[in-house]
Amino acid sequence: MQPSDILSLPRGVRLHHDRVRGSWVLLAPERAVMLDATAHAILSRVDGHRSFGEITAELAEAYDAPPEAIAGDAAGFLGALRDRRFLELA
Repeated sequence: MQPSDILSLPRGVRLHHDRVRGSWVLLAPERAVMLDATAHAILSRVDGHRSFGEITAELAEAYDAPPEAIAGDAAGFLGALRDRRFLELA
């Protein structure tokens, strides 16, 4: 994943707060993925306008962590979502 890649959720995929379970879920047609706090922090910044580099810089600042560590972890997570068609790169 390149720093300039723009990330977005495809049509039909959305973040949803499950009030019954008290957790965030990534919903897609006939599929759902339960999200932990880290996954939600990443996906809540995916808006179709911010680049991967901007998202990881925001996360590094918010969590006072090295940007390269955040970028590596986020790229793995987002790459897996892209492979499962929960995420698109523009």
